[in-house]
Amino acid sequence: MIVVAGEALVDLVPTPEGTLAPRLGGGPYNVAVAAGRLEAPVGFLSRVSSDLFGDRLIERLHASGVRTDLVQRGDQPTTLAVVGLTDDGSARYSFYVEGTADRQVTDPGPLPAGTKAVSFGTLSMVLEPGASTYERVLWREAERGALTVLDPNIRASLIHDPMAYRDRYDSWLPHVGLLKVSVDDARWLAELPDDAPEDEVLDVVRDWQGAGPAAVVLTRGGDGLGVLTATGDVIRVPPTPVDVVDTIGAGDTVQGALLAWLHDHDALSVEAVRGLDAGKWREALAYAGAAAAVTCSRAGAEPPFKRELEMT
Repeated sequence: MIVVAGEALVDLVPTPEGTLAPRLGGGPYNVAVAAGRLEAPVGFLSRVSSDLFGDRLIERLHASGVRTDLVQRGDQPTTLAVVGLTDDGSARYSFYVEGTADRQVTDPGPLPAGTKAVSFGTLSMVLEPGASTYERVLWREAERGALTVLDPNIRASLIHDPMAYRDRYDSWLPHVGLLKVSVDDARWLAELPDDAPEDEVLDVVRDWQGAGPAAVVLTRGGDGLGVLTATGDVIRVPPTPVDVVDTIGAGDTVQGALLAWLHDHDALSVEAVRGLDAGKWREALAYAGAAAAVTCSRAGAEPPFKRELEMT
């Protein structure tokens, strides 16, 4: 089984009428939904509010084939994210996180037998006290030999001490088996200019890989996907053509689809990820890119079901 650990929240997304429509989301939540819809065996580890939004979040997990055995419930409210869209459909966020349920997650102890991979990222690795809880799970699962997967998915407005966060991020890398990061997030983490060329970003990514991850997957926006493999090769695939409605959940879909692809190819281990050749990486990235393109073609984070990808 794959376990995805982190927050579930509600995005308030602009509509053509100028109102805000609630959409179920949160980086890790979207990853779990994407992997579940692609028929990977996946469970979600989080604390979800017992309010109406929380009930809807749980219902959507079940409808997407995601197990909820590890979900804790609490009477604190659901985190809200207000989404603004730029002209190209990219999303920017403001958050309402004080006293919300997902921050209060407690340590579940060792994860169930048969857990082969655990995915982390986004707000859950920033907001205390939950961040320290998820960090302990990361350390413990890496020590146990699970494939640990991290997407920092930076939300800079919530990182009040960037230097401390960057130091903490560096401390995670020796415990991470597969790192997924956007080029923009890599620039922020490395304190590079927003227009720093990708070759300069790759120099930093190589340092990160040397600290621990078997491979680093790069999301490159409209330029597609890339990976720095265990052998040091850089492999890129072009984007899947799509009419973009918005990009909400696109990177999360990439993460969920990669997990599903690794499961389908019996590659949910550090050793297997390290052993993927160039052809397999192109296949994996193309699959993840096709899934993300479907998400971009519709409003909000709506990853595809497996049957939808099979029809494309």
